[in-house]
Amino acid sequence: MAASTILSRKMIKLLSPTPPSLRQHNLSLMDCINLPQYSPVAFLYPKPENYNKNQISQILENSLSKVLSSYYPFAGRIKDNNTYVDCDDTGAEYLNVKINCSMSEILNNSSNDVADVVFQQDLPWCSTLNRSPLVVQLSHFDCGGIAVSACMSHKIADGYSLAKFINDWATTARHVDFKPSPQFNASTFFPLMDGVPNIMSINASPESQRYVSRIYNFSSSNLRRLKNSITGIQNPTRVEVATSLIHKCGATASMENLGLFKPSLMSHVINLRPLIPLDTIGNATCVYSTIAMTENEIKLSNYIAQLQKVKQQVRNELKNLDMNQIVPYALGKMKGVVDMMEKDIFDIYVSSSTCNFGLYSKNNFGWGRPIKVTCTKYPMKKSVMLYDDPSEEGIDVLITLPEDEMLIFQKDKELLEFASPIAGTIK
Repeated sequence: MAASTILSRKMIKLLSPTPPSLRQHNLSLMDCINLPQYSPVAFLYPKPENYNKNQISQILENSLSKVLSSYYPFAGRIKDNNTYVDCDDTGAEYLNVKINCSMSEILNNSSNDVADVVFQQDLPWCSTLNRSPLVVQLSHFDCGGIAVSACMSHKIADGYSLAKFINDWATTARHVDFKPSPQFNASTFFPLMDGVPNIMSINASPESQRYVSRIYNFSSSNLRRLKNSITGIQNPTRVEVATSLIHKCGATASMENLGLFKPSLMSHVINLRPLIPLDTIGNATCVYSTIAMTENEIKLSNYIAQLQKVKQQVRNELKNLDMNQIVPYALGKMKGVVDMMEKDIFDIYVSSSTCNFGLYSKNNFGWGRPIKVTCTKYPMKKSVMLYDDPSEEGIDVLITLPEDEMLIFQKDKELLEFASPIAGTIK
């Protein structure tokens, strides 16, 4: 991995102090059931024209200070057994770092991982307890290219909320008069209640197994070809076909490794917005699952049919609920998934998607859109993370598997027919 040097570290304070009436931000039930860990995302940009290093950092610091006045819980501290945020204006942690190589050297070298060097060491997916909910890093490469990364506590923000925050931060950097309007009222929609399922037991990978990650790109043209190759399915989405192919190839690798087919369960996440307002910040998702009990059920047409059916069923059921019924429904769905995971009869896959969040098109801080958006591997047993590629029509997939299964997975001919491995993937 390329060496890095911290040039400076500081706390970015709010431009406008938080009023006393907003000092305590109560976490919602959806917040409380999420793990206290940092969710990472990084944006890589070519050398900004007409800006030196000090100007770049000053633009980011000033705009971050301003946007935090609207996103004030991100500059506080999580308190009282993770039930509320003390919005004490402590600030967000900000690092200015020099990386001793060019950006292209990292992006094009499979032995180096850009997703590690642009984050503070050992921070992604680690505990956020007793730390700033938000940690930002500006990284300067020798070539003049830069990376802007953010690690956000999953206790107070889901992927949608993190994406909206970065979007608003970038807009603030470009437009001095812009004022974002996030609403930190998720607890009014999702109040605390008893009977919360414990998801801690499914989080960590067994120490006896080594897990590795790879990134694959599904170009827009390959996604169209993949869709056209599947018969009997009406209008599958790009996320549905990419997820289903990754699942099939993962299950096939597992079967070859074990010598027999093991039933699989894949969890999926649905955004509860716009059932609640789109500007609601926090965790607002519902988990559901698809199951393949036989080898026949992992075939693309069969699996996509099930995925579409289950997803539409969840959407229809949610649409017909009163607001006070959403929390018990979402809890029931999560408890059902967790209970099945704990039975130890399934191969478990955890999937999530940030596609259509505008991570490329909306994150221009003044020096153009990013050329690459990336993450670090998720420390679940088997995970699939989907996000837009630079065209925002294709998909990049970050998949984590046991090392012995990955050796089989990455040689799958059907996978390689539609997806290309990306250099610089994660070890």
